[in-house]
Amino acid sequence: MNPESLLSRIRVVLCRPSHPGNIGAVARAMKTMGLSSLYLVQPKQFPDPEADTRATGAVDLLEKAKITASLAEALAGSVFAVALSARQRDLGPAIGQPRETVARLLAEAEHGDVALVFGNETVGLSNEEILHCQAAVTIPTNPDFSSLNLGSAVQVLCYECRMAAFSERPPVAGQGVTPFVSPTASLDEVEGLFGHLESVMTDTGFFNPAQPGRLMPKLRRMFGRVRLEKDEINILRGILASTQVKTGHGRKD
Repeated sequence: MNPESLLSRIRVVLCRPSHPGNIGAVARAMKTMGLSSLYLVQPKQFPDPEADTRATGAVDLLEKAKITASLAEALAGSVFAVALSARQRDLGPAIGQPRETVARLLAEAEHGDVALVFGNETVGLSNEEILHCQAAVTIPTNPDFSSLNLGSAVQVLCYECRMAAFSERPPVAGQGVTPFVSPTASLDEVEGLFGHLESVMTDTGFFNPAQPGRLMPKLRRMFGRVRLEKDEINILRGILASTQVKTGHGRKD
């Protein structure tokens, strides 16, 4: 199954979200990672203008969001659900790390819809809600400052989903745009640059061919550390030619 189809099968389920701005932030986080299916279980305040404001370009996800009365209803028809939990519960699935858990989530998405389940901003998921899920995950934050807001938590897990779906190589913005590069210069073109450079240095008195020392080998080593492009060769030789005009020497190839 292609990556976009896998991502389309992931539901992001927010249980009892208390702040409409967080719902908007979640929608934005989802859309930036290619997820689009948002479920809201008993939202305190939704729809709401603040949610639209925080969504910033992802209002279409809010308009399509499904509001349910229970987590069981939000998970209906899905084949696998992962709960975000900050701690291990006496009951419920063992808590895994994001990367390994997301890999399992996407494997299950081959067979049908799956879900990432997030709890209320203040109290998280209840034990009963956790028991509706087949796996749990925690985000390993700094132990000295573990507070992570809802939008950020969703962003982290949606990012992991995108990376896994595209086998760590998702397309990036700007692909398809004309690259800011030119073809690699040929060896003849590079040698032409060195010859031109030596001529200018000789004409200006910077280089003495009778006592060359190690100047040219050092310049060759410096330029050899990069693969010069044709445009770069032309720019450098244009600068050298301009110098020759100023000093009264013609361009030498």
